[in-house]
Amino acid sequence: MSDNLLQNINNPKDLRRLDINQLPQVAQELRDFIIDVVSKNEGHLGASLGVVELTIALHYIFNTPEDLLIWDVGHQAYGHKILTGRRENFHTNRKLGGISGFPKRSESIYDAFGVGHSSTSISAALGMAIASNINGDFNKQHIAVIGDASIASGMAFEGLNHAGVTDANLLVILNDNAIGIDPSVGALKDYLTAVKEGKNHKDNNMIKSLNFDYSGPIDGHDIFAVVKELKRLQNIKGPKFLHIITTKGKGLLLAEEDQVKYHAPGKFDAITGEILLKIEENLPTKFQDVFGLTLVELAQQNEKIIGITPAMPSGSSMKFMMEAFPKRAFDVGIAEQHAVTLSAGMATQEMVVFCNIYSTFMQRAYDQIIHDVALQNLPVIFCLDRAGLVGEDGATHHGVFDIAYLNCIPNMIIYAPINEIELRNIMFTAQLGLNHPIAIRYPRGRGVIQNWQLPFEQVEIGKGIQLKKGFKIAVLSTGTIGNNVIEALAKIKNSDLFSHYHFPFVKPLDEVLLKEIFMKYKKIITVEEGTIIGGFGSIVNQFSNSNKFNILIKNLGIPDNFIEQGSILELQKICKIDQDSLIELFDSIL
Repeated sequence: MSDNLLQNINNPKDLRRLDINQLPQVAQELRDFIIDVVSKNEGHLGASLGVVELTIALHYIFNTPEDLLIWDVGHQAYGHKILTGRRENFHTNRKLGGISGFPKRSESIYDAFGVGHSSTSISAALGMAIASNINGDFNKQHIAVIGDASIASGMAFEGLNHAGVTDANLLVILNDNAIGIDPSVGALKDYLTAVKEGKNHKDNNMIKSLNFDYSGPIDGHDIFAVVKELKRLQNIKGPKFLHIITTKGKGLLLAEEDQVKYHAPGKFDAITGEILLKIEENLPTKFQDVFGLTLVELAQQNEKIIGITPAMPSGSSMKFMMEAFPKRAFDVGIAEQHAVTLSAGMATQEMVVFCNIYSTFMQRAYDQIIHDVALQNLPVIFCLDRAGLVGEDGATHHGVFDIAYLNCIPNMIIYAPINEIELRNIMFTAQLGLNHPIAIRYPRGRGVIQNWQLPFEQVEIGKGIQLKKGFKIAVLSTGTIGNNVIEALAKIKNSDLFSHYHFPFVKPLDEVLLKEIFMKYKKIITVEEGTIIGGFGSIVNQFSNSNKFNILIKNLGIPDNFIEQGSILELQKICKIDQDSLIELFDSIL
């Protein structure tokens, strides 16, 4: 066997010293390295395996980091990280204190733009390219690598629309594998399929019509073809578009065959690809499945219920309704703005719309929430999955801002269940008919109750609940972080001093209960898995000030900085909202 080439590649300059005929060996070694590390450490697998040849070719032809390379979303950038000086510490990927699972400007000069959410690459690269022109640098290359799911998003089209009327030195590479996290959907996907299959007439090219120099489609796994085409495009000025066809999970048979499961498969056998099953017997159900199964249950009883998700049918478990009621459940692709306003349109026609969007992605549809839903007081039911800290995906994916950004919107109801039963009951209550839109926030991962499929009960809007009685200090929590409070209070010595109140409704806040609390206790502690600034604690503080109470209030939650990657427990510990930190606080506060 020939010497290992990858172990001697510490940066792209080392790669460029190789003969082109050695690149297939580098591709095999890079693929093997990614499989080996991710099989043990977990992470995003399929996307990075699919762009191995493209990644090598880009760094081989272009003069990175002087030429600027941007990976849309960044799930697929593991190979890029390994070739740009992070091979030796790639085993720390997505771990606390390790390298980020996504490109990040502060981590490497080769990461030209920080990413994690989709469809930003074209706009960012165009901005860089126009800046280069203004600075008189007409030779610098600016490359955006974007997938077929991400390019269907509105922002990507906005970038293409602008780029087509510039002379910017921009290369957009469409990595077309017909899948994002779930299979791609929509008319653009059908168009790209027709192009790949040769069924689309050459004159009918929507990219050319936007004034791009279009080439392709070419086989993205033929490294010689990719290198040759990139070398040609290097010398063409203005906006260019290269369409390459790849297979997500390339090089690991099971990952090619089940691309959804192997997007982020957890731990697996590096040789066979077989996923190593976690022992999950007798564990509570995931919140996403409680949502998905409850939605089907409700939809069977209420024919007006509609389900909508922007490209997350598996992650949100909307897939259950899509299977049971395919005409009443919609995956609209990576299009959060469209998802919200589509929901609003349906709500005007008396439909009961459950719009499921991860908390971090709901940020992308903020104007639509205000302008299209809340301003018109349309009773859309927003289900915000992945609320709170999400763990290893890090700062781009934590759902910690939603209470703060939703609370200031008139007409909005905000509900944070403490467990699966509360989630079911608020979904039941919402579909009976509300006078306002509602956002229901719940976390990634499992609940706390085994037997959660109980008969539905209607929830009284705006009511808080006392979970534990004490006589000196009141702990106020909202959402599932309240379970940490319950566990902590059960383990401290002077537990009888503490009362615990659960506020599932952040808005409208139970002001009657709050007034009772402020009149009864000497100290108040608020706990939330959201930002302290603008969050639940801030709302309690505001109530105190407005009512001229003079009581010591301590707010616990996410501090005023971006929390990086790590396990949820590690990150809760950093924010001092894990059980141990709460026990320490409760024991010391007396």
